[in-house]
Amino acid sequence: MTLNVESETEYEDLLSLWADLEAGLAIMLGSPASAQEFEQRVGQYDRWMQALLKRDTDTGLYLLFQLAVNSPVGYSASHALVCAVLSHLIAVELDIDPAERSSMVYAALTMNIGMTALQDELAVQLDKPSPEQQQGIREHMALSRQMLVDRGITDPLWLAIVGRHHDEIADDRPLAELEPAHRLARIVRTVDRYGAMISPRKSRSGRSATDSVRSIIQDSGEHSDEIGNAMVRAVGLCPPGTFVRLDNEEVAVVMRRSGKPNHPHVAIVLNENGQLSGQPRLHRTAHGSPQIRAALAAAMVRVRLNHHLILRLGAYAAQQS
Repeated sequence: MTLNVESETEYEDLLSLWADLEAGLAIMLGSPASAQEFEQRVGQYDRWMQALLKRDTDTGLYLLFQLAVNSPVGYSASHALVCAVLSHLIAVELDIDPAERSSMVYAALTMNIGMTALQDELAVQLDKPSPEQQQGIREHMALSRQMLVDRGITDPLWLAIVGRHHDEIADDRPLAELEPAHRLARIVRTVDRYGAMISPRKSRSGRSATDSVRSIIQDSGEHSDEIGNAMVRAVGLCPPGTFVRLDNEEVAVVMRRSGKPNHPHVAIVLNENGQLSGQPRLHRTAHGSPQIRAALAAAMVRVRLNHHLILRLGAYAAQQS
């Protein structure tokens, strides 16, 4: 389904729904002891996320990636939401059992609950982690799992994934041969790394989405490319909301996936001299030149974009496809 974003009000309403979801998640992750009916709250955020994706997955990804790569403020909640969305889409792509999918998405939302404040600190500091911070990083998996137990969580899959989401689990074996906890923990570990790579810190810029997914596939074990390839099938090598350089030196932002893998619809926003090119221009890369030459990190595109107009172009492109 393609969401209608004809008016600026409709765009602002949609953006506020994603921002409200992220803000609510930030409150829950920051003060879990104050969250009434914690497990029900996590389920509510999952349903909210699914409803927004069902309305229009491409627009949701566009807004999500723009939020994720353009500001390190509130990193923990933004990262949790990116990981949950990617986990959900990969689960759909790999036809994972719905109950297992729920456990995995809940784990993605809460895996770093034991270091929420620390994650936000690390995102905005220029220095390397102190010894105390390094200890917090090492201990956060066990602490996160225990905090979930303290909030009344009993789902063994959810708890196992959180407790093992940084472990290198049987990377030399196909996913199908692994028990659910190991298989799902490997998926969450992969999306966790991907989300961290694309997001900026004060100490460094985020990497491009293409560099990030290629790094994951190349650095992982023999069979971990199953997950990277599923992610590429689900969101594209250059997902909506990310930037690309075309082979004529113009710069575009990806708006929507198309029927052809890795030939998305883009909006050209900068000319070959790096200057704003007036109104964003629709280009369907599946129809011919110019083609995408390289993905760009968001830090390389320091301009204020009219996201409402870009999403309208994307909706038009989808209707004409």
